[in-house]
Amino acid sequence: MRNQWRLLLLRCHPPRSPHHHRHFQVVSTTPTFHSFSSLLQTPTTPPIPTEAPTKPLYQNPSFRFFSSSESALENKDNPDQIITLTDIFSQVGSSNDEIKLELESNNVVITHDLVLSVLQNPSTASDVARRLFDWVSEVDGLILSSKSYNYMLGLLGVNGFVKEFWDLVGVMKKKGYGVARGTCVRVSEKFEAEDRNKLVELYANGSTANSTENLCSRICKVIRQDVWGDEVEKQLSELNVEFTGDLVEMVLESIASEPNKALILFRWIEEGGLFKHDERTYNAVARVLCREDCTEKFWRVMHEMRSAGCELVRGTYILVMNRFLKRKLLKDAVDLYEFAMGSAVKQDAQDCTIILKKIVVAEEIDMNLFHRVLRVYMEGGNVLTNSTLDSVLKSLTSVGRFGECYKILKAMEEHGLIVSCASQCRIAFQLSSNGRMDEVREFINGIEASGYSENYRTWESLVEGYCVAGHLDEASDCFRKMVDKEGTSCAGYAFEMLVNAYCRKNIAVDVFKLLVDMVNERKLILWHSTYKLLISKLLVQGGLKEALNLVVLMKNSGYPPFLDPFLEYISKTGTADDACMFLKAVSVRNFPSISVYLRVFEAYFKTGRHNEAQDFLSKCPGYIRNHADVLTLFCPVKSSGEALATSDVSALD
Repeated sequence: MRNQWRLLLLRCHPPRSPHHHRHFQVVSTTPTFHSFSSLLQTPTTPPIPTEAPTKPLYQNPSFRFFSSSESALENKDNPDQIITLTDIFSQVGSSNDEIKLELESNNVVITHDLVLSVLQNPSTASDVARRLFDWVSEVDGLILSSKSYNYMLGLLGVNGFVKEFWDLVGVMKKKGYGVARGTCVRVSEKFEAEDRNKLVELYANGSTANSTENLCSRICKVIRQDVWGDEVEKQLSELNVEFTGDLVEMVLESIASEPNKALILFRWIEEGGLFKHDERTYNAVARVLCREDCTEKFWRVMHEMRSAGCELVRGTYILVMNRFLKRKLLKDAVDLYEFAMGSAVKQDAQDCTIILKKIVVAEEIDMNLFHRVLRVYMEGGNVLTNSTLDSVLKSLTSVGRFGECYKILKAMEEHGLIVSCASQCRIAFQLSSNGRMDEVREFINGIEASGYSENYRTWESLVEGYCVAGHLDEASDCFRKMVDKEGTSCAGYAFEMLVNAYCRKNIAVDVFKLLVDMVNERKLILWHSTYKLLISKLLVQGGLKEALNLVVLMKNSGYPPFLDPFLEYISKTGTADDACMFLKAVSVRNFPSISVYLRVFEAYFKTGRHNEAQDFLSKCPGYIRNHADVLTLFCPVKSSGEALATSDVSALD
């Protein structure tokens, strides 16, 4: 019965073919490998393994923190982080404290894979790579793996740092790391004969035979070739391997495609007293188990890890969270967020935003999960910001659910969010422009109950949204409510938007009625541009009387009369009576300016409407008909047989 737990682990997964592992073999096709292996063919050379370690499915995500809606959860492999890290370590003379400050100010967290990315990057200068590697070795050497050391070793060798190369080989030996064959191939072409012979001797004496990589390959071969049982355990024992954290992690990564076997191995190693699991190996098995079919086992291991005094590292958290979110395992994602926020490892504030965004775009919004994330975030000593609200609402809009924004807003307010005026305005505009009448009412009631300041801007946004959507009745009603609530002192902009919307619909006369009511009864002070716009549109739409009434209102408000559109209208279609009405409207103290009369006559002449000019002249006061400038205008249009004598003109008085 001692293997009962293993049988339980395998129950839901049928045995695989003994040859299943062959599908995961990685066969090198690099020609230089063959040339180097022939260089090493000596009687004492250990055989080169026929099966190379499989490429792990898991790769530690390199990540950075983002200032807006972006996060490491969404951007695991952004190249900007490599550039940022390279720039930081390019600063010669920076102390450890200065480097830490630079990393924090740029929101960069050093991870295993981020270090590898920099070391692998062809554009990374060798001195920058060395400075980074040395700094990480001193600050947190656990981040570095056998692969990290081999990349650094290769950089030293190809750049001619021979002494440093051999010094690092010595460090690797103490850690139990071997020199990989790829590294030997890479540097052998750069070495002089003496060091090349030394390298051959190193390889021949078995430096790589007992390397972590080769031990991993041998262990994985045993595990993959058969269903786990006594025979597999026997063969593993016969390998007589000394397990280290680096080796356990590498093996778990390599058999990640078979999570049940990985978990059995994890248990077997510690039960057999071969290795006491630490933070590194717990995190490694957690990365393997973060699958839909292994969530129960994943959480069991997570709680065991915490009981053992180990923490979930940031890199593991990022990878697992991304998998949960990608597969829409939202409850597990929220559980993981809660678990991580309860640890000593500092989490990115943007993680909260990312999870909230995923919740609101799900098939159905689970407000319980939404509240849980907010609660955990606030309990972590954080403060909700309007940028988080904006990001969440943007995601809500992307799936056509902005009508549900109020319950999102209310939930965030319950957890301490103070909604800014700008956010209120964006919400108001979105709701009204999408015709969400019920939601608008709920939203207005909510913000009034909250007592936020600068509500007139929110009302403006509501009016603008209705205008954009073409819902003019709602826009007018909303404007009236705005005046009732906030007064008329700040209503000018909103009314101009309303006028624009009516004019675009060619119903300027309708908004004129609202204007007169607001100006006469509510003492609304309109912008000069609003008068000019509405006058122009009224004349185009045949509303001369209404336009002339606006001229009177303009004068009463202290604005100069707006003449140009009237002159154009009268000269083209207006009668003499229309011209008289216009002159009366623009009169100051009942005495129209002579210049205005002259402009009317000139406009008639310009359009060739001489008869209308004569009719208008006949209706003008005598002092206008006898004015020298007026007579000068009319003289050129007299013909020899029809010319009027000056006395005839005077007789018209």
